Amino acid sequence: METDIDKLVAAARGGSRRAVARLLSLVENDSPQVPEIAAAAADRSGPGDGSFSGSAMVVGLTGSPGVGKSTLTNALIGAWREKGLRVAVLAVDPSSPFSGGAILGDRVRMADHALDEGVYIRSVATRGHLGGLAASTGAAVRLLEGLDFDVVVVETVGVGQAEVEIASLADTTLLLLAPGMGDAIQAVKAGVVEIADVYVVNKADRPGADATVRDMRAMMSLVRREAGEWRQPIVKTVAEQSGGVEELVEEIGRHRSWLVDRDELASVRRRRAAAEIRAAVDDRLRRRYDVADDLAEQVAEGRLDVHSAVAKILQE
Repeated sequence: METDIDKLVAAARGGSRRAVARLLSLVENDSPQVPEIAAAAADRSGPGDGSFSGSAMVVGLTGSPGVGKSTLTNALIGAWREKGLRVAVLAVDPSSPFSGGAILGDRVRMADHALDEGVYIRSVATRGHLGGLAASTGAAVRLLEGLDFDVVVVETVGVGQAEVEIASLADTTLLLLAPGMGDAIQAVKAGVVEIADVYVVNKADRPGADATVRDMRAMMSLVRREAGEWRQPIVKTVAEQSGGVEELVEEIGRHRSWLVDRDELASVRRRRAAAEIRAAVDDRLRRRYDVADDLAEQVAEGRLDVHSAVAKILQE
């Protein structure tokens, strides 16, 4: 059933959360109208012009499960709303590998803003996509930018040591750590540290917070940086009490200013576009080249090797 996209986009820009939800649902479900939605959201100055400002600040939050990503997001929303900014949040939840379902429960921790017309919060299931995000996240971020949100926050699935896709999507990436969870050492071991623009030691009122900060500073001292290169700050927060949140907002703003001053924002946006294209290609290929039960049975019984099975799927 065709939807009047221009009317929906106009309503969403006017503050209708229902219109925002409808547009995001069409994008998530890969509707045939997605190209029309993208064109309408990108059109900022008149019919057929197609110009796109991309002026929203896109902030990614990542870290291990239990470090307080949703609670910190809730506190950040409050700080930005006090400044009069319109905020959208995409909270990515993992899908079950068995049932395919997702609890989509992150919004429970952001209930303080449920009635705020200047805030839109959406839970998104990964639907089997790896990297800590959903396949449609890039397109959703681009849509929200076109709907006049000032800040778009993407909260990833609780990541381990490889899910670093958020770095290619956000302008500023926050890596959350918590004392007593071994996160500083785990961060050193893998690529999670390299993706962050700001390190956040949350739950800083707990014992061990200072030790976590020391570990991170020792790790950072081993990294060689060129003159003028961004040096990641370490911010201590207590998200449940909004402690340290104002300082964190300032650091996010400072990184944004650094990107603009160094003319880095354009390259960040190009990387985001490339990542969005790759995610869309991956998702389409995954659906196109599904694995048949009989083929899996042949491999399981040893009648066919994996490489031959892959070749068979691609040939067909």
